[in-house]
Formats: sequence, structure tokens, C-alpha cells
Amino acid sequence: MTGLWVPLLLSLKVAGWATFFASVLGIGMAFLLSRWRSPLCNLVDSILTLPMVLPPTVIGYYLLVVFGRRGWLGQWLSSIGIELVFTWQGAVLAATVVAFPLVLKSARAAFEDVDSRLENAGMILGLNQLEVFFRISLPLAMRGIMAGVLLAFARALGEFGATLMIAGSIPGRTQTLSISIYEAVQAGNDDLALMMVLVTSVSCVTVLWLAGLLAPPQQRRGVQ
Repeated sequence: MTGLWVPLLLSLKVAGWATFFASVLGIGMAFLLSRWRSPLCNLVDSILTLPMVLPPTVIGYYLLVVFGRRGWLGQWLSSIGIELVFTWQGAVLAATVVAFPLVLKSARAAFEDVDSRLENAGMILGLNQLEVFFRISLPLAMRGIMAGVLLAFARALGEFGATLMIAGSIPGRTQTLSISIYEAVQAGNDDLALMMVLVTSVSCVTVLWLAGLLAPPQQRRGVQ
């Protein structure tokens, strides 16, 4: 059971932090894009959602180029004592990048569904833009946002390729559940691999079920 619980707990920690960072960045960027009226808006949106379609190994390569010990940002981080390569923090970075578009897409759609007349009414009553965001826009969009956050958590929990490239596969340190499944299969430990696959599958089905419950009614009808 030790071979299951250690990577499971590590995966939950990585997915939790990744979901937090992806949510903060995704919600903020989604609100800006939903209110930005420019031909460049869709281009920026396409660039930010690239991790949804790029192969994970490509994402991992980009992360190594930027955050690796020889990367332009990685060198600076190393000079102040921060290392991301072959650390669980690197796994969080990789999971954040792949989970971010799911929050962005769901949150942007949710913000665009908010009635602008309610926001204008808030401004007329004396609220500033920040207060309108936290007291009107965010609460009204919260249901769709939370659906995206849950999907991001499921994506971060199952991240494999980018994580393997930047964080490696160090047992107890960077070997997440998905990487442990791969290692177990390679080692011929089918029983452990099956157990981890079942845990991962049940976790993801539960998250997707919750996300479906939180999705706005019109989105649920579109899926059915």
C-alpha cells in the first residue's frame, strides 16, 4: 500500500497547488478577455489555450527552455536559490500550465453570461470596478467557474508528459500517481498498476460528475 499512498498524496498536493495557481491566473485573465473588445482578443485567447492541444512533451520542452538551469528565467531563479527542475514544485508548474486553459475557458464563458446591466447598475450605485467584480460579476459567474476549477483539478491530477520532463521520476519526491502507473507497468507490477489506475479513474469520474452538477443548466443541456 505504501507504493500507492505516497504517489497519491504527492499527486493530490501537486494538483491542489496547481489548481490554486491556475484558478487565480485563469479567473483574472478570463475576466479581462470577456470585457476586452479588440480583434487581438481571440488571438491572445488562442495562445493562452495552446496547452489544451499541444503534446505534453512539447509543453515540457518549453518549460525546460524557460525554467531549466540554462533557461533565461531558470538561471535567474537559480541565482536566488530557487530550483524547479527535478522538484515537486516543478511538477506543480507543469500541472498549472496544462490546467490553466480549462479554468480560462470555463470562466470566460461564465463571465460573458453575466448580465452587463447588473454590472452597470452597480457602477451607478457607487461601486468601483473592483467592487463590481467581487460583489456582482464573480458571484454570478461562480457556478461556471467552479466547474472549470474541478476540471482543472482532474487534469492536473492526471498530468504525465510535461511533469516527467521537468520534474522527472524521483520516488517520494516527484513521482506522481500517473508516473507511478507507468513505472509499475514497466516493472511488471500489474497488481499495483491496476490499483493505481482504479484510484485515478474513480477520482476523475467523481470530479467530472461534480463539474457536471456545477455547470450552468444551458451548458448541461448542450452536453446531453
